[in-house]
Amino acid sequence: MKYVKVVVDNASNSTDQLYTYRCADDRVKIGDVVTVPFARRKKEITGYVFQVSETNDEGIRRLRDVTSILEDYSVPEDLIRLSSWMKKRYMCRYLDVIRCMIPPGRKPVKAVKDPLNEYSSEPTPLPELTDEQQEAFRRIRPALRKREPARFLINGVTSSGKTEIYLRAAMETLESGRSVIVLVPEISLTPQTIDRFTSRFGKDAVAVMHSRLTMAQRYQQWMRVRSGEARIMIGARSAVFAPFSDPGLIIIDEEHESSYKSDQTPKYDAISTAMMRSQLSGAVVILGTATPSVVSMYRARTGYYSELKLTKRHNQTPLPLVSIADMRMELREGNRSVFSRELYRKIRDALDRKRQIILFLNRRGYSSFISCRSCGYVVRCSTCGISMTYHKASGMAECHYCGKKIRVPETCPDCGSQYIRYFGAGTEQLQEAAAAFFPDAAVDRLDLDSTRKKGESRRILEAFRKGKTDILVGTQLVAKGLDFQNVGVVGIVAADVTLNIPDYRSAETTYQLIVQAAGRSGRGEEPGHVVIQTYTPENRTILAAASGDYEAFYQGEVSLRRLSGYPPFTNILRLVFSGEDEKQVVEEALHVYHDIEKSGLPAEGEMFRPQPAYMSFLNGKYRYHILIKSPVQRTKYYRALIEEIKKQKSTRTSAVVMIAELDPYSFT
Repeated sequence: MKYVKVVVDNASNSTDQLYTYRCADDRVKIGDVVTVPFARRKKEITGYVFQVSETNDEGIRRLRDVTSILEDYSVPEDLIRLSSWMKKRYMCRYLDVIRCMIPPGRKPVKAVKDPLNEYSSEPTPLPELTDEQQEAFRRIRPALRKREPARFLINGVTSSGKTEIYLRAAMETLESGRSVIVLVPEISLTPQTIDRFTSRFGKDAVAVMHSRLTMAQRYQQWMRVRSGEARIMIGARSAVFAPFSDPGLIIIDEEHESSYKSDQTPKYDAISTAMMRSQLSGAVVILGTATPSVVSMYRARTGYYSELKLTKRHNQTPLPLVSIADMRMELREGNRSVFSRELYRKIRDALDRKRQIILFLNRRGYSSFISCRSCGYVVRCSTCGISMTYHKASGMAECHYCGKKIRVPETCPDCGSQYIRYFGAGTEQLQEAAAAFFPDAAVDRLDLDSTRKKGESRRILEAFRKGKTDILVGTQLVAKGLDFQNVGVVGIVAADVTLNIPDYRSAETTYQLIVQAAGRSGRGEEPGHVVIQTYTPENRTILAAASGDYEAFYQGEVSLRRLSGYPPFTNILRLVFSGEDEKQVVEEALHVYHDIEKSGLPAEGEMFRPQPAYMSFLNGKYRYHILIKSPVQRTKYYRALIEEIKKQKSTRTSAVVMIAELDPYSFT
């Protein structure tokens, strides 16, 4: 007889604990999925085994028995241990975390289309490594052989050959009998990565996991990994939970990307989670980027990561020539178009020489807001309270948070004026302008709107790769990891867009987007050109990005964060309260604020009184938040206190939902 402690599949804060059962099957182990009787339910409930022991140490009487073990769905023990760590770190329920680990859906009743069918499996020869690549791999290789945790940050300029180092490390890992997890930040980058890995290792060795797969496909891919059929998992952040029994390598490409932070419960950080999985399984973690996050670079400088530098492009082509266009001057001299004169000349010259162009604008839609020029009225979403974006293709105003769409009013709802106008160019308008200014060019667009249909992202990128598209307009999707040899010009149309968002990371985000977008240029045999259009050409971030001087940017930014008390020198804890009754939301937020205050934990200036969230009304609910800047060494005490408050709150009110988050990437 065994005794097991189980998390039951019941989505309630009141049952967020381990329950003890007897199990007659001595084969039961940590990670098994079982069925158990629970409460007064007539049907058994699913449970997840977190602990197994030989004796009933707690002396609990009248224990109930495990009904069955669902052997097909068990998960590796290291994922269960990871679940316990994530529950504490991210202040969520056991069930929130375990749902990230188990197979999505159930076994399909009919054949499922293999998502890898469209990818190449033609073997590719091993390219010769540059001196810098050889040195980087020389330092990584011994760690892979030791089967001990190790962390490397590859800080390499764009097109320096980081992917080839990933492939060599993966080969070394597979040869040692262990498995590989590859994380990419965007679905749009997945096809390119999959192509490279299937060409090197064959399709049979690779599984994929991302949100564009059907539930049946996700189940199929999960099972291929769990059975050992596939030994490489490629996907977005959730691939960090791949059910390998012996993961030896975790690769995190473009580690600086914010998409590695989950915006849904559990609000985990895939990078920190990967580091803990590395500790539990003895895996090596390799992070790669041309623009390290401030937190990652600080970790490298303080010895937590081993930094590996790649300062030259692998084909020895020089980095692109970068120039700044002052849009204030353009306006003063009569140029009211979206293109500066220099960018126009560069595009015209590139087209004449049969080279391609990427135009980057980090703003979707045709116009970013709709306003009345008579009274200043702005068209806002009735359920979210934010300005709606005009999409010319559909003729609709759309909320980019809840997705609500309305017809654009012909007259102002406030004053009746007919002077309703569109302001702030988006990618849709930029695509239209490019087609008008360069009628001989084939223009396409890559953003969330143009890629909503399945397979559309791949079609757009494939057309550009084959040279069928001359000018590709896009949001940050075009700035991330794309490798096209014939791009001669990159135009960064509005470099200031991200500088003014209400987030302490705004300068970092701006630097990264500019450098990453610029890096798409000149990756072939000929050097490229980049034009940065800005209304603040003297801004230190713009200047550092234009010169590619990461060190100058990092030193300035890390000094500001030290003075202001932001990560990596603190942890930010955010408590968000939401509900349909604003008065109740405010009362609950104040109640929690005073509970924390009475604990004596916060020092002066460490916790801020409840305030309306940046998105104070979203999806029909009022939202307030409390922010805490916690010294790193005190964060565990705050987390424990918040967990206790959550338990008390569950008995006090259900009309107001409280969500806790560690180091949020967005304050919306």
